[in-house]
Amino acid sequence: MPDTHQAEPIPEAARAEIERLLLSGDLFRYTAPEDAPVALLEREFAALMGVRFALAVSSCSAALFLSLKALGLPRGARVLIPGFTFAAVPSAIVHADCVPVLCEVGMDYRIDLDDFAVKLPGVDAVMISHMRGHTSDMDRIMEFAEAQGVPVVEDAAHSLGTLWDGRRIGTIGRVGCFSFQSYKLVNGGEGGMLITDDADLVARAVIMSGAYEHNWKKHGALQAPFETWQNKLPLYNMRMSNLAAAVIRPQLAEIPRRVRDGRAGHDFVAERLNESPWIAVPPALPKEERAPDSIQFNLVGMTREARAAFAEAADRRGVKVQVFGLSRDNARAFWNWEFLPEQVELPRTRAMLEVACDVRLPARLSRDELEAIAEALVAAAEEVMAPERAYGT
Repeated sequence: MPDTHQAEPIPEAARAEIERLLLSGDLFRYTAPEDAPVALLEREFAALMGVRFALAVSSCSAALFLSLKALGLPRGARVLIPGFTFAAVPSAIVHADCVPVLCEVGMDYRIDLDDFAVKLPGVDAVMISHMRGHTSDMDRIMEFAEAQGVPVVEDAAHSLGTLWDGRRIGTIGRVGCFSFQSYKLVNGGEGGMLITDDADLVARAVIMSGAYEHNWKKHGALQAPFETWQNKLPLYNMRMSNLAAAVIRPQLAEIPRRVRDGRAGHDFVAERLNESPWIAVPPALPKEERAPDSIQFNLVGMTREARAAFAEAADRRGVKVQVFGLSRDNARAFWNWEFLPEQVELPRTRAMLEVACDVRLPARLSRDELEAIAEALVAAAEEVMAPERAYGT
């Protein structure tokens, strides 16, 4: 079986730039007077996404945190998030001195819009996690949020290259945040990006990211009101290094190919898995064009013991399956977020997490490798459930 956690090689174009940086020692983004690798990356990423401003930072978590701080939310502000997300999302909210408010998520991994509408009044911001690249109904979400006058931050860590009704995910809300962690579409090891069309917001974010004294002048191309906020905001030092930017920049050109191949691989495996009576892959929404590098599916008609046995049977066949609600201390299971200031029970989200599985499918996999993974998963379900079916007949 292929190692699905192995990333693609870093493009050759990055290596010469890395060597140049190592010889110069110019790893800090503000060493150069202009056109440092980080500044170039910001310019190129903004152009790629079709937005006015992009700010490169140390991680997507940093981008989420800075988004909330740049929105000027008061201490104790309540931020509505889906109950299915990674622990870094509520952590960023707590870090920003705000309170996460969790809403239900359905069996298709998307926000339960009825629960969202009920919990929206009284919150100060919305942070939409497009978890594992699954897009909730952004038309309805924006309609609800705009009616309440609530800003929307998009956690697009898993959604670089995804479209909603022709619009790029991350550009629909007030702010979009992306990840360059090793398992994402673009691999910088670590790193993140904040994008927006709001000049005042980006000025605040730039200064708080660590543009001390007058280093914000090296963001001059942004033409944002930096002087307004000079010395009025704390510095959180969440900058990206030139070395990370040098690794990331050549990969931007690879995004269309990775999106195309990742979607084709996902859809091929999904079709095979849906042939099993014990596996169901939820379809994309009509307006959604996904850019997946993993596949999620629900186990059907299995007891808790059978679901655990399925994961073990798949592992024996060389495919690592994570059942979100069964994996011990899983950071995507809301009941493990004991750091939350307010604990909540989400029965529908819990029911989904108990049956939802996760398998990585990087875009580099060949058709034979995808076939082998699909066959292993179907065979694992057959191994666990066929004896029960035979007994029933």
